[in-house]
Amino acid sequence: MRAEIITIGDELLIGQVVDTNSAWLGQMLNKYNIKIHRINSISDNREEIFSQLTDCLQRSELIIITGGLGPTKDDITKNTLVDYFKMGWRVDEQVMNQLLEFYKSRGRTMFEVNKMQAHLPDGCTTLINEWGTAPGMWFDVDGKVVISMPGVPYEMKNIFELKALPLLSKKFQQAKLYHKTIVTINVPESILAKNIEEIEDNLPAHIKLAYLPNWNMVRLRLTGTQQGDRDIETEVNAIADRICLIVGEDVVATEDLSLAEIVFKALSARNKTLSIAESCTGGYISHQITLLPGASRVFVGSVISYSNSVKHHQLGVENTLFETVGAVSEQVVEQMVQGVRERLQTDYAIAVSGIAGPGGGSEDKPVGTVVIGVCSATETIVKKYHFIGDRMNVIGRAGNMAFDMLRRMI
Repeated sequence: MRAEIITIGDELLIGQVVDTNSAWLGQMLNKYNIKIHRINSISDNREEIFSQLTDCLQRSELIIITGGLGPTKDDITKNTLVDYFKMGWRVDEQVMNQLLEFYKSRGRTMFEVNKMQAHLPDGCTTLINEWGTAPGMWFDVDGKVVISMPGVPYEMKNIFELKALPLLSKKFQQAKLYHKTIVTINVPESILAKNIEEIEDNLPAHIKLAYLPNWNMVRLRLTGTQQGDRDIETEVNAIADRICLIVGEDVVATEDLSLAEIVFKALSARNKTLSIAESCTGGYISHQITLLPGASRVFVGSVISYSNSVKHHQLGVENTLFETVGAVSEQVVEQMVQGVRERLQTDYAIAVSGIAGPGGGSEDKPVGTVVIGVCSATETIVKKYHFIGDRMNVIGRAGNMAFDMLRRMI
């Protein structure tokens, strides 16, 4: 079946807000073998909504709309859908009671404009919003489904996962889909493709291979569609095993994990702790760890040693090194990584110093030069790298490489 997304909001079109909803919806629907064929972003305009919805319904069986359901005058989606589907209005008592409780519990006054959020098209199924005041709506028209939800990401996710997905699974029964992800590092996409060319060329029609490169890493995603009584998981996993044998030690995971997650799991399994000293990455590496639930089991803390003064006073780096070899050097990073591990008393440590750009480079140390160190109580490894790309690319690549160096040490 075909599905499309319509995101509504001028803020999306001018770049004031980034559309993360579509990416999340694509991931969720893909688990149920419902493929997004098109994502459409339009302004808060009645004619645009009419035109886009008409086009989508001609092409697809499922249309998901996000945005434009708030209580203010610029949110016109609900009124437009009532007119589009030629429906009347009803008051949803469950939503009204929820609104009364919502405002009462917060000690706020509920105005008439807020009560209007309980007024819904009389031909839709209400999708209760447990985390906000604007409910979602399910329209089933001539066998096709239109779902309208708020644009606020956490509200949209709550409605879709708890209310809409069960209805979708019941209405559209799709063949089982199975994904297997292999995470690789430090192998360019073209070389990886060449190495596994024979396997890729001989994949059966119901199994697809996708390459997903990002910052020193390439994720290989195998996707298989159930064929009769054959066990699709066994079939896909066998192909994944063959790929892993060819790629060898550059495979870092056989599930869809970030390098931060891989390192976190390795440390947790061994009851080991980690500290980090960051200069050019400015806390990015620490942030990747603290994003993970349970991070406190392994992560003790970090020193954002952006200035030489902090490197010296907080990490014990010798002042003379800044004059002789510079802050972006193996000698400085070696003292940074050993200093943070000793001061924070951890089993392992990471340290990074570099030139993320766009300025600050030299002939000897151009933009993208990054020195990374990892250490334990018995071993210290320090390496210099040159990463390409803009500032965020350099920071992201440095973070991935730092985690991979630590992964290999562990």
